[in-house]
Amino acid sequence: MNRFVLRSVKQCLVNGQRYYGSGGGGGGLVYGSSVVGRSVHLSGQRNGVMFGGFEWRRMMSSAPASMEKAPSEKKEQEKEEMKGKDMVASSYWGISRPTITKEDGTVWPWNCFMPWETYKADVSIDLKKHHVPKNFLDNLAYRTVKLLRIPVDLFFQRRYGCHAMMLETVAAVPGMVGGMLLHLKSLRKFQQSGGWIKALLEEAENERMHLMTIVELVKPKWYERLLVLAVQGVFFNGFFVLYLSSPKLAHRFVGYLEEEAVFSYTEYLESIESGETENVPAPAIAIDYWRLPKDARLKDVITVIRADEAHHRDINHFASDIQFQGKELREAPAPIGYH
Repeated sequence: MNRFVLRSVKQCLVNGQRYYGSGGGGGGLVYGSSVVGRSVHLSGQRNGVMFGGFEWRRMMSSAPASMEKAPSEKKEQEKEEMKGKDMVASSYWGISRPTITKEDGTVWPWNCFMPWETYKADVSIDLKKHHVPKNFLDNLAYRTVKLLRIPVDLFFQRRYGCHAMMLETVAAVPGMVGGMLLHLKSLRKFQQSGGWIKALLEEAENERMHLMTIVELVKPKWYERLLVLAVQGVFFNGFFVLYLSSPKLAHRFVGYLEEEAVFSYTEYLESIESGETENVPAPAIAIDYWRLPKDARLKDVITVIRADEAHHRDINHFASDIQFQGKELREAPAPIGYH
């Protein structure tokens, strides 16, 4: 056993000289000596004999005694070093986000959207517009939307916040499906889309931001989350098949769906004005996304969301009208940025 200890000490001395000789500066010296000191100290503990590991470490180190840190301080230093390593790893490919500030000079707090994607909603839009069904496909779309509203109203009743949450999880799907299929069509046929890919993806993103705002106000229960999963799975696949088979019917269906959204948000506003729903302060994400005043309330948020839904109503009825006239969407300029 003593021979084993002596061999360990000898090996540590050899390693220490190797590190000492190869170290280009103080950093290499401290690193090598700390390894030697630790090895000696542990060897002494195993054999029940203290070889003065602490003194040895002090002797071989170029750092003064005052720089010996307490265990808690060492842990903090290790955490900082790990943070530094993470930053180096994330910037290895040269990808880093520049510092973005608001108009008042404060740092932009959001990663999900940027300042140039924000806007002031046009709340002067006509909320009472309605496309009167003119043919079989129009009636099919209209009656389907009305039929789907019945179980939703029965389930949520006057819980307008939860109703809005469910509505947005559905309303954010058509734009993504339509934009994706138009994107693939453009690739297959080597054709421009007339801006409709961007317009439909903008619609999907806008609807998603509605949802991100609503969930700041309403915390869904576990069974509502399960319902969202089920509805999204069924609706995505159903709408995907519908858009492949008849894009004009798909856009007409979304147009009527948005008409119902306008009606639902109007009911939500009426409940706020009557005092049934508390007019709480607007979430920070809504203030920045719609450029609302700092003292904006829930009523202001629902007002701009309703205006967005009315714009989506017009876009989808417009897209359906183009295709009912026997034309393709790319033949008519898309209303990009039309929220």
